[in-house]
Amino acid sequence: MNDRVNFDTNTSRKILRPRRLALLGTVAALGVAVLAASPGASPFGMNSFIAPAQAAETAATPPGFGDLVSKVKPAVISVRVKIDRTSDKTAMLQQNRMDSDEDSPLDQFSRQFGFRFPGGANGMPRQRHQMITGEGSGFFISADGYAVTNNHVVDHAESVQVTMDDGTSYTAKVVGTDPKTDLALIKVDGKKDFPFVKFSDQKPRIGDWVVAVGNPFGLGGTVTAGIVSASGRDIGNGPYDDYIQIDAPINKGNSGGPAFDMNGNVIGVNTAIFSPSGGSVGIGFDIPASTAKLVVAQLKDKGVVTRGWLGVQVQPVTSDIADSLGLKEARGAIVDSPQDGSPAAKAGIEAGDVITAVNGTTIKDSRDLARTIATLAPGASVKIDVFRKGDSKTLTVALGELPSDRQAKGNGNADEGSRQPNAGTPRLGLSLAPAGDVQGAGPKGVVVTEVDPQGPAAQRGIQTGDVILNVGGKAVSNVGEVRSELAQAKSSGKRSVLLQVKSADATRFVAVPLA
Repeated sequence: MNDRVNFDTNTSRKILRPRRLALLGTVAALGVAVLAASPGASPFGMNSFIAPAQAAETAATPPGFGDLVSKVKPAVISVRVKIDRTSDKTAMLQQNRMDSDEDSPLDQFSRQFGFRFPGGANGMPRQRHQMITGEGSGFFISADGYAVTNNHVVDHAESVQVTMDDGTSYTAKVVGTDPKTDLALIKVDGKKDFPFVKFSDQKPRIGDWVVAVGNPFGLGGTVTAGIVSASGRDIGNGPYDDYIQIDAPINKGNSGGPAFDMNGNVIGVNTAIFSPSGGSVGIGFDIPASTAKLVVAQLKDKGVVTRGWLGVQVQPVTSDIADSLGLKEARGAIVDSPQDGSPAAKAGIEAGDVITAVNGTTIKDSRDLARTIATLAPGASVKIDVFRKGDSKTLTVALGELPSDRQAKGNGNADEGSRQPNAGTPRLGLSLAPAGDVQGAGPKGVVVTEVDPQGPAAQRGIQTGDVILNVGGKAVSNVGEVRSELAQAKSSGKRSVLLQVKSADATRFVAVPLA
């Protein structure tokens, strides 16, 4: 049977098998019976061994989480939403399949996220107007009723209802959402004494205890515990992924709930699980408290999140790229191209520059650059350190505002060999022609007309039709110039050469080893 691996982030219901639980209980009882019958076999008696062992175990057992849970659990809420299935926002998902026996995309979506509605592919007649209901989790962050949850829990909600640990329910309104980080801020009016929790000011360490509280499978007020398994995880959810990975079991319906440290502070917001079955397998992902604090503050003040915008297309610096540029470490983000009219272009950032630091803080890779710029306010003046042709420079950039329909471009696929090979010259396995001689190639560079599949360029993803704009930082327009730059790079002792390659409308840098 093939398991299907996906990210499950909301609510469904699964029934435990009592027989399996009973079997485990039987085995445990049998084990006790065997131990109880054993003392006679020992000349010292079993009790003389049990007592010291029990004492040592008692001394080594960590304290429970009861005091922590009793303090924080009242601030955690279940979030229930209703969405009009026939609204304009959901109609596009149905794709004219309202009467089809086959599941529509909306049917599949609703099962994944635990939404329940009266009609559909189960054979019952569909209603003209139907309301989808869904459940998630959240937590109060202020006594006057502000609460945090996930964007995907309340997105497109017609109504939002929250239920507290004591069973009291309230109607809430959505203050603002941020799809890029999957966070939302909601508000319950009418009271000023809600129990609430605070975000942690400390980054958790790998191995620290973590306690998650939420509404898995609709079972409100559920507490689970584990440790912080990893940090800085990129799960392909967006350009600002920086998730904390935990092994405290979280399931569908935990979305939007908090994960606490041992001081009762929120270290993260539960948002996704990785699972072949739809249930917890010990791999869960939390939005860090540091990110949540920044987003929530903007949502509370303005209802939306604005981010700084640099305006560059970048990729990570691989070891080959670092070697070809003369960098000591494979660190930073290399600029494929600055966007026309962008703050980066106006400040003089060029294709081939390696951005190594922002305001003195080292940039590890392209995603780190995207996250760093996103935390800065539009209009802010920042110092950008770049490495250009062997020299370090510091440029001052006035950031713009990231347009709502554009995300910072951080090419997560840094492996230049990920594309299908097709590549041929004596050294690289490429056949080239001046771009001006090839219709549609444009006026600059040389066009790859043939590729040796066994050549080093093919192994780095160079394809027929690609246009090489420069070699080793020098613009090229014919085969002779390419060969000259390759010879220069090899005579300089470099093990690889950096090519700027244009494919369709995008450009990138590729480090090709020199034989």
